[in-house]
Amino acid sequence: MRNTASPADVVLEVNDAIPSLSVLDLVPVRAGQSSAQAVAASLDLVERADRLGYRRYWFAEHHNMPAVASTTPPVLIAAAAARTARIRVGSGGVMLPNHSPLIVAEQFAALEALAPGRIDLGIGRAPGSDPVITQLLHRSGATSDVSRFPDHVTDILALTSPDGATVRFTSGTEYQVKATPVASGMPQVWLLGSSDYSAQLAASYGLPYVFANHFAGEGLEHALRLYRDQFQPNQSGDGPRTFVTANVVAAPTAEEAEERALPQLRMMARLRTNRPLVPLETVEQAKADPFDAMAESIMASSRQKWFVGTGDDVRAQLTEFAARYDVDEIMLSPVAGAYDGEALDAAGGRAQTLELVAGVAASVAA
Repeated sequence: MRNTASPADVVLEVNDAIPSLSVLDLVPVRAGQSSAQAVAASLDLVERADRLGYRRYWFAEHHNMPAVASTTPPVLIAAAAARTARIRVGSGGVMLPNHSPLIVAEQFAALEALAPGRIDLGIGRAPGSDPVITQLLHRSGATSDVSRFPDHVTDILALTSPDGATVRFTSGTEYQVKATPVASGMPQVWLLGSSDYSAQLAASYGLPYVFANHFAGEGLEHALRLYRDQFQPNQSGDGPRTFVTANVVAAPTAEEAEERALPQLRMMARLRTNRPLVPLETVEQAKADPFDAMAESIMASSRQKWFVGTGDDVRAQLTEFAARYDVDEIMLSPVAGAYDGEALDAAGGRAQTLELVAGVAASVAA
């Protein structure tokens, strides 16, 4: 099923819709698919999201996972920015413990120069990897001390600003550092998290806050309350801004939507039961190999927090969800799986999800 509205009409209508809608992409890799094909599918998806009027498109950072190709958000953001004209592109997020603050600042200053006014820098505190990968990142010398996360956020804010940052030596001398020589703008910095810590830190810095509901799902209401109650405006004068991520599958029928949700639900169960990780199964593969009772229970629990159904049903669920938590935006993680025979270099069910949700958003706003 495809949305038949013209791109210009859809852009206007989706932007007028409440809540605003955005996209989170982990660049999923399914059975039989190469990394090149997975990236091609995601770049096709970001072009569609741009045409459909989604507000922003973020790439996550994960390492050493057979089903996830989003290891380097800045590289993917650059490619996405070159393929789009309007949508904001960014990270959801850069896992700051893995990187030097100066490197992150330089990368995103360069992205801001590439696509002025369209770059978001979402920052997270988790490593986005397993302990072995974390040690390899340490060995390379890039991994930062997690306990210094607040200091590193402050460093990035200073380094990406047009004025840059000042390093003061014990001798009393100063050294000026800038992420780029002549910045005319800076990326919008967001703090990501799923805990009280991240909510309170975002509030203390006066930064917008994203709750990672797509993998957490617990503590959302408490984290948002802490953020809003403790929010202290920074020099921008902006008030608190929030959005929430959500796993979403939309299809022409509820039955198809439930089937397309199966591969990702099974991946969640593999993660939580320490099963070997594999590329995402197709729908047919997922249906042919039932899990045990414990894994099925985990899948059922996860499914309750997802938004799965027809376009009408999903859009209604998302609207109610945004109103319940009073968030400014919903960031969809389109987790629709593929059927055997679907093109390996196309977004397939994920594209269908964005089109159906955008189509219903347009009809609500009209």
